[in-house]
Amino acid sequence: MTSLFEPELLTRLLAADRILIAGAGGGFDVYAGLPLALALRQAGKEVHLANLSFSHLYGLDADIWLAPDVARIGPETRSAEGYFPERTLARWLRLHRMPDTVWAFASVGVRPLRAAYRALVAELGIDAILLVDGGTDILMRGDEAGLGTPEEDMASLGAVAGLSEVPERLVACLGFGIDAYHGVNHSLVLENLAALDRAGGYLGAFSLPRGSRAGALYLDAVEHARAAFPEHPSIVHGSVAAALRGEFGDVRFTERTRHGALFVNPLMTLYFGVTVEALAAGNLYLDQLEKTVLTRQISSVIEEFRDGLPAQRPPRQFPH
Repeated sequence: MTSLFEPELLTRLLAADRILIAGAGGGFDVYAGLPLALALRQAGKEVHLANLSFSHLYGLDADIWLAPDVARIGPETRSAEGYFPERTLARWLRLHRMPDTVWAFASVGVRPLRAAYRALVAELGIDAILLVDGGTDILMRGDEAGLGTPEEDMASLGAVAGLSEVPERLVACLGFGIDAYHGVNHSLVLENLAALDRAGGYLGAFSLPRGSRAGALYLDAVEHARAAFPEHPSIVHGSVAAALRGEFGDVRFTERTRHGALFVNPLMTLYFGVTVEALAAGNLYLDQLEKTVLTRQISSVIEEFRDGLPAQRPPRQFPH
């Protein structure tokens, strides 16, 4: 039974005991799940953090690998690569005396990524998985005029969609509007959410409150990551953080956006929740990714699928 006083996404997560919150699209996506992880831990839940990694993981020490394509990252994990969001988050967690392991999945195709998820689920006794997306392009079904950056999101969605042994599998998006930077039309995002609602897979929306402990710590974590990578800060989380502080419009927090105009606004602080099952069922090409082993194979499948479309859904303007 759902309640007006508690979004269904949170109701489902609170019913679980051991939750894996995993960034779906790489980079800093796992930070989108940090406020939820902090709140769930405060509620007494066992929560583990993971992320599809953009870092080169092949040079990591052998003893941190749980299985092929999934590694345990901590504050002291050695890497030849400076850009390492998973380690940066682990260091922030240690600063705040919290459990500081962040699991890193290699950027691979659906088949090996599912095997990596399955190994981690078995190791940790996970009974709920929450995929988190910074932005909303994971909600694209494939026939839209612009898909954003779908490869990693679809690898994660395809992998988790096949884990039928996990009782609860959910998706949460934070940062509505940000993917316009990558060509996503957000009227179509809303249309897709309406279709998911009709299919019984939309779990509602709720705002991340700035005055909460989770909101304050999220802002601190984003600032810590920006200081760690001043030349390459996260546009997604820089935008969400600016919106959470009450800023509006073309907010400048990095030179990376100097060639475009941002539209920072309060909608960016909303979480949108859906079920993995409904999102996977509504995707028009996800089943074609089942045999992929490499990320570039996902790119090829998507390109071939879109070349075969009779038409794409054109962008639509907000009517008001």
